[in-house]
Amino acid sequence: MLSKNQHKLITSLRQKKYRNQHQLFVVEGVKVINEFLKSKFQLEKIFCTEDYESSIEEYEPQLITENELSKISNLATPNKVLGLFKISTTVELIDKGLILVLDTVNDPGNLGTIIRLCDWFGVSQLVCSTTTVDCYNTKVVQASMGSLTRLSITYTDLQSYLQHTKLPIYGATMHGEKTESISKKEDAILVMGNESNGISNEIEELLTCQITIPRYNEKSCIESLNVATATAILLNEFRK
Repeated sequence: MLSKNQHKLITSLRQKKYRNQHQLFVVEGVKVINEFLKSKFQLEKIFCTEDYESSIEEYEPQLITENELSKISNLATPNKVLGLFKISTTVELIDKGLILVLDTVNDPGNLGTIIRLCDWFGVSQLVCSTTTVDCYNTKVVQASMGSLTRLSITYTDLQSYLQHTKLPIYGATMHGEKTESISKKEDAILVMGNESNGISNEIEELLTCQITIPRYNEKSCIESLNVATATAILLNEFRK
């Protein structure tokens, strides 16, 4: 049985201010929950329907009905289990390897996909502007499909961070060098910009090298690629 206070807490975590206040976020669904249970993230409380209880008995789940789950779930089709996990503490950034930087990426689906891409391409550090969507947003958590557990994500003042790094800074723009014509370093920073406006002017000024994904159809009216799609192409280029 779900109490009124539990219902209120879980639904409040849809908003960033309450996630910050309680230092908790919501994870849903069998596959994603299993990823988090095996990870560094600390479980606060787990709720499940009766048919899933035996799978997670060791975590002492609280049984709820499917109707109760549907009232607290953010999914169109709730999937047996919902967990509350503690927000991870920020770790120190290391100037090593390929680091992805996001400048005001607003869409939760894009961020979730980018987190999965980092996991796929072996990028362990993701640095976000304070204006980028919260990685513990429920839609981001679902879209990342567990990859959030294998990434170090830091929110910081990008201008200050980039001014103090010793790494070369590459940035995706519409007027840079073609990807195939530039020399790519193993230890480097790649900056991706906002969905509508790209990289902000103050961050663009700090770039060591501007790069562009070439468009092969000159007749196309497409102005730019989706930021997650562009990230996938550029991470692949850097890993070649």
